[in-house]
Amino acid sequence: MTFNPQFARIGEILIHLELITEDQLKEALVKQNNFDLKLGETLRKLGYLTENDLLKALHMQLEYEIIDENELLELDSNIVKLIPEPFAVENRVMAIKEEGNSIVVAMPDPENIVILDSLKKILNKPIKPVLIGESTLTDTLERYYKSIRTTSQVEDAVGSFEFVAVDEDENEITVDSKHDADAPVVKLINLIITEAIKSNATDIHIEPLTKETRVRFRVDGALREVMSPPIGLHAGLVSLVKVMSKLNIAERRLPQDGHISLKTTIKSVDVRVSITPTVTGEKVVMRLLDKGEFGFSLVTLGFNQKNQDTFQKWIRRPYGINIVSGPTGSGKSTTLHAALKEIRDIETNIVTVEDPVEYRLDGITQIETNSKIDLTFSRALRSVLRQDPDVVLIGEIRDEETADIAIKFSLTGHLVFSTLHANDAPSTITRMLDIGIPSYLVASSLNLVMSQRLVRMICKHCKSDYVPTKIELDEAGISEEEAKEIKFKKGTGCVHCDNTGYSGRTGIFEMLEVTPEIRKLIFIGANQDDIRNEALKNGMESLHAAGIEKMRQGLTTINEIIKFTVSD
Repeated sequence: MTFNPQFARIGEILIHLELITEDQLKEALVKQNNFDLKLGETLRKLGYLTENDLLKALHMQLEYEIIDENELLELDSNIVKLIPEPFAVENRVMAIKEEGNSIVVAMPDPENIVILDSLKKILNKPIKPVLIGESTLTDTLERYYKSIRTTSQVEDAVGSFEFVAVDEDENEITVDSKHDADAPVVKLINLIITEAIKSNATDIHIEPLTKETRVRFRVDGALREVMSPPIGLHAGLVSLVKVMSKLNIAERRLPQDGHISLKTTIKSVDVRVSITPTVTGEKVVMRLLDKGEFGFSLVTLGFNQKNQDTFQKWIRRPYGINIVSGPTGSGKSTTLHAALKEIRDIETNIVTVEDPVEYRLDGITQIETNSKIDLTFSRALRSVLRQDPDVVLIGEIRDEETADIAIKFSLTGHLVFSTLHANDAPSTITRMLDIGIPSYLVASSLNLVMSQRLVRMICKHCKSDYVPTKIELDEAGISEEEAKEIKFKKGTGCVHCDNTGYSGRTGIFEMLEVTPEIRKLIFIGANQDDIRNEALKNGMESLHAAGIEKMRQGLTTINEIIKFTVSD
């Protein structure tokens, strides 16, 4: 007997396609009411079915087209906003495009007559439904309606202004006298900060161009342009940021640094402000620091099992120094705070000295340096010594004085954590020697030196096979023979990852354990190549090798490895 999917139930179709088993179907039917979901979504929640497989089965049953996800990357916002956002979100529907006299709408349930009837009244045009997955719809709705909201709010903020170019040096705003001069700028800066927090951005860049102001957010380590307000608003934006961070409004020739504490409806943040004069005007960079409870743990940082076991061993030692090195933005502070979170208990007094305090940890004494009142690292650390500490975190070893205090802490029975700017683990040791610390003190105090980087992970929704070019293989230090054994992956870009091909970041690590052999090399002043060779002999995995392994696992791309590591 021929199988006709149009007269079959969705469970029967899925079994016919061998996408699920009879037992899985029975389990889903039992749990369907508990989840308050349809059968297909219940199977997805149980992990027995992918969204794409469910769409194929629905297509066979209902004969509706499946939306091409590439179409979702560049929708006309004027079409999207034909359906009001509250209705679209509540009823799980989205206007995609015009097709003749009809409007194509994407729905996970294109048979819902009630929603279709309501859409006809809203749009006053014939409706052509197409199938879309639940998660794809959610991300597409968020992406486009967020853009519509943001554009609308920017227009509302600046729409009442009349701009006139007056004094090129001053770049002042001339405002129609009928309007309040402050309200639009206040609205705009609130919008920028709120959208940055929603996007999980770490930094906001507000920079003047020739004809407009460019606003960019740093998300997952990469900058993305989010809006372009008129250049006439730029001076007002900079002035407001200066007022909020208690800086000198009149000073436009010199760099200034300040900070703002903000409470938003989403969360509380500390904003570190840096203002620098450029040839086109003052550029503002704001670093967003979450004041909430620290949410990372060692498990979520990206360690493999060997590295995690090694790190766990050294962070539980009673004394010595553990140093994490890398450039700015490589996740050093995150790793050290995850370590403190791991070892904190009622019996241990943990004290940190930081500039600034980036993460809040309950049960730990955290001190923030303040140069304005001469609360420097060295002064704060001398005070910490009288606070009976067991573990001390020093935000960064910047000079000989701080390094000297850190080493004295470690040699008097304290466990010390700190960071240092260096390219890799062996060069971290030579950097400490360059600062001016005697080699015998470095050799006797160091426990572990770890260098790290953050690489972007491939979006799981648009991950696909990739064939790298000969140039890419050469830059990554991979031979053509090695390349044959690697299944290279790359994100093609989709609505889930804002068309970047990446979603989230993971760490790659180079761990140098200071063994007796390494101590001897440090003591006699060996160069970093000798230290590196000995460490590799003892089993150290280089940053490049760690990156290649992440690539082998399909977590990141060859371009990220080229960008963040140097071949051995």
